[in-house]
Amino acid sequence: MAETIEPEHRLKKNLSTLDLIIFGVAVIIGTGIFVLTGRQAAVNAGPAIVISFVVAGIVCGLAALCYAEFASTVPVAGSAYTYSYATLGEIVAWIIGWDLVLELGLGAAVVARGWSAYLANLLSLPAWVAGEKAIPDFGAIFIVAVCTFLGVLGTKLSSRVSGVLVAIKVAVVLLVIVVGAFFIKFANYKPFIPPAEPTAQTGASVWHTPLSQLLLGIEPVHFGIPGILAAAAIVFFAYIGFDIVATTAEEVRNPQRDMPRGIIGSLVICTLLYVLVSLVITGMVHYTQLAVDAPLAHAFDVVGQPWVAKLISLGAICGITTVVLVLLLGQVRVLFAMSRDGLLPIGMAKVHRTYGTPYLITIGVGVVIALLAAFIPLEKLSELVSIGTLFAFFVVALGVIVLRKTRPDLPRPFRVPWVPVLPILAALASLWLMLNLPVDTWVRFAVWMLLGFIIYFIYSYHHSRERPGIRYDREHAKTYEGTDPYKGPNVE
Repeated sequence: MAETIEPEHRLKKNLSTLDLIIFGVAVIIGTGIFVLTGRQAAVNAGPAIVISFVVAGIVCGLAALCYAEFASTVPVAGSAYTYSYATLGEIVAWIIGWDLVLELGLGAAVVARGWSAYLANLLSLPAWVAGEKAIPDFGAIFIVAVCTFLGVLGTKLSSRVSGVLVAIKVAVVLLVIVVGAFFIKFANYKPFIPPAEPTAQTGASVWHTPLSQLLLGIEPVHFGIPGILAAAAIVFFAYIGFDIVATTAEEVRNPQRDMPRGIIGSLVICTLLYVLVSLVITGMVHYTQLAVDAPLAHAFDVVGQPWVAKLISLGAICGITTVVLVLLLGQVRVLFAMSRDGLLPIGMAKVHRTYGTPYLITIGVGVVIALLAAFIPLEKLSELVSIGTLFAFFVVALGVIVLRKTRPDLPRPFRVPWVPVLPILAALASLWLMLNLPVDTWVRFAVWMLLGFIIYFIYSYHHSRERPGIRYDREHAKTYEGTDPYKGPNVE
C-alpha cells in the first residue's frame, strides 16, 4: 500500500460507488446475456438454464464477499493478484496475475470479435470488413482502438462513456423482459429440466466432456442435473465483471466504503436481469430452437417482432462495447501492479502526468488485444476465460482465511461473515464449477500456466522488488517512512 503513494506510480482517485456499479454492470451485461443464454439452454440445460444462472450467481456472490473484504482492506490496483501477494506470497501472486492476463486479455479479444459480428449484422457490412469470417477483422480492431484511447484519457471519462452505453443496453434488456413476457407460452417450459441424455448422441468427444464426469466415471451426458452444472460453469463467463471492479480500488475516493457497495451492487443487479431474461427467452421459444448466434433476436423474429430484434442488436453493440472497455481497463490495472512490483519491467508502470493513467501498458495491451481479435477466431475459448476466473476466485477465498490469521490487526471496514465457513464454501464452489468445464479447457489452462512458470523463473524472480538488492532507490523510499497507507503520505 505504501507503494501506491510514490509520485511516479500514483493513480488519480476520482471514482465513486456509482462509477463502480456502472463499471460492474458495464462488463457483466454483455456477451453472456446476448449469446450464452440461448446456446446453453439448447445444448445443456433447457429451460433450467435459469437454475444454471442462479448457481453461477451464488458462486459469484460468495466470491464477491471475499473480494469486498480485500478491496476495502487493501485498496490497491491489481485485484486478486494484489490480494494473493499480500496473503500467500509472490509465487502464488504471479500465478494469479498470469491467470488474470489470460482471463482479461483473452476475454476482451473474444468480446471484441463478437462486437464486430453484431455490427456487421446490423449495418450489413461486407464479410471481409467485419464479422466472424473477416481476417483481419477491422471491426474488432476499431472497437479495441476506441477503448484503448478512452483508457489512456482516464477511468472517469471511461466511466461516463460506459454510463451512457450501460443505460442503453439495460433499457434494451428491460424491453426484452417486458415485451417478451407477453409472448410466453408455458408449454415451452415443459420439461423444465429435460431428462439427461448421453452426449455421444451429439457426437461429443472425450475432450469436450466435463472433467468431473470423466473423473467420476460417469457416462458423458447433457441435460438433467449434470447439464445444469455444466451450463453453470460455462455461463459463468457471463458474470465476469465484479472482480474487475476490484482492479480499480486504487482510484476510488473512499475504497473502504465504496468497493463493497460497488462489487455486490453490480452483481445483484446483473443476476436478477439474467434470471428474468432466461425465463422470458425459454418461455417465448422452445429451448431446442435457441442454438443460434443471436438467440434473443432470433426469439423475437420467431414470434413476429423483428423491430425488437433490431433494437436487441443495437443493445448488444452498446453492451459489448462496455465489456471490451472494462476488460481492457482491468487487464491494464493487473499488469500495472505486476510491473510496479518488478515481476514485469518496472518502466511499464509509468503514469501519464496529465491523465493519471498507466498509458504505456494501456497502449501495449490495446495493440495485443487488437491483433488477437483481428486474426484469431476466439469464440470457442470462453471456457478458458471461465476457468481463469474461477481459479482466481478459489485463491482469493483462501486468502481471506489466511489474512485473518496472519494480520488480524488490519482495519477491515467490510468483513466476510462466518469465517472460515463462507470462504471455504466459496473456494469449494469455484473448484466444483472448474471441474465441470471440459477436459480440453483444462489442458489449455495447464499449458498457459506452464508458460507462466517459465517466465517467472527466467525473469520475474530475479527482478522482483522483494529480492535483496533489487528494491528501488532506498533513499527515495525514506521520504515515505512513517506513512500511514490508509491516510496517504505525510506532506511534511
